[in-house]
Amino acid sequence: MRFYSKEDTRSFSQVDFIFIRTTQQEHIFRIRLNRPEKRNAFTPTMADEIAYALAYAHYREDVWCVIVEAEGPVFCAGADLNAFHDSSVDTKNTTMPKPRVSVTLGDAFLELVKPCIAQVEGAVLAGGFLLIAGCTFVVSVPDATYGLPEVKRGIWPMQVMASLLRILPPRKVLEICITGNSFSAEEALTMGLVTRVVEKAEIQAKVEELARQICQNAPLAIRVGMETINQLGEVPERRKHAFLKAQLEKILESDDAKEGISAFKEKRLPVWKGK
Repeated sequence: MRFYSKEDTRSFSQVDFIFIRTTQQEHIFRIRLNRPEKRNAFTPTMADEIAYALAYAHYREDVWCVIVEAEGPVFCAGADLNAFHDSSVDTKNTTMPKPRVSVTLGDAFLELVKPCIAQVEGAVLAGGFLLIAGCTFVVSVPDATYGLPEVKRGIWPMQVMASLLRILPPRKVLEICITGNSFSAEEALTMGLVTRVVEKAEIQAKVEELARQICQNAPLAIRVGMETINQLGEVPERRKHAFLKAQLEKILESDDAKEGISAFKEKRLPVWKGK
């Protein structure tokens, strides 16, 4: 990953996060946005913390699924523009390695080649779309609202646009960006931004159920599959099938593939190693 190396993440246990909280239970790693007094608007330091946690999850062989959630009534209100314009306003985290290059959250999520679930229980605004568009799944409560109000402030959601174009048709992206209108979770579901809408009383159980379901499947196959999708757009059309054949052969040579085939023949649950 471009922002933090595997070596950088070896000191993860010694980091005292300021704006996020992290926990791991078995193969599920949670990142909780923890700046509710500012509607979880991210500062440069908070963006670095999120990217560092994603890098840790990326490199850890025992992390098979990531959940991103938030403290307070707003999931994320985007970037804290004051902190980005005036570095003296941003609280630095001296316990964490410095990123190798300036962090862009859209790229940090793109480079995480493990399933990631956004558990959305409040409004998502502006740069908050970088988080949900970067996740593989977005599970939302019905009363969560979504919107890109940048044009109402004389701005354009540039980085968000890049993330959204991986999910939505260009015309729909332009509509959202140009109008600046807020829309509901059901509308977000219809357009494909949200993958599931569930009641608030059920959302944690449903997200955990989805995470457990993901962890029942071969982690290496999922990782290589996600890497392949990310790379496929750069492969010339005439070479795509050869490229995909080579990727499949890579998976077939893995311990997990051999275990999966053996478990199927022996009518038992597979024991994955992620190798």
